[in-house]
Amino acid sequence: MSHVKSREVVLALKITDDLLEGLDAMRDGWRRDPHSVPKGLSCSESKEGQFVLVAAESAFTTIPGACIIKSLGAVELVGTEPLFEDGASSKTLVLKDTPEGWKFSVKYVPPIVRERNNRQ
Repeated sequence: MSHVKSREVVLALKITDDLLEGLDAMRDGWRRDPHSVPKGLSCSESKEGQFVLVAAESAFTTIPGACIIKSLGAVELVGTEPLFEDGASSKTLVLKDTPEGWKFSVKYVPPIVRERNNRQ
């Protein structure tokens, strides 16, 4: 039986100027001193030279209508549908600075549903 390893959901959201300033400050701080990045967050550069910020499950919280990122602030989510399935684990928030603008997505491992001894 094979299981899906992980899924990624791109978030539709409204980005504030304060959050953009926070992301720029995080990028600049990371370039000057990589150890200045708060625990739970990690920064890197993609092969294309794009800045990538990854927040571990301990560094962000989703509430209806918003996603709060430790040390950065909150973003307003557009839409009311759940971001991930109930019981999902290993959630990470990925923020990527692309030529089209910032891309926010959540990666997670869906819950494993076992159907054992199903006799009818």
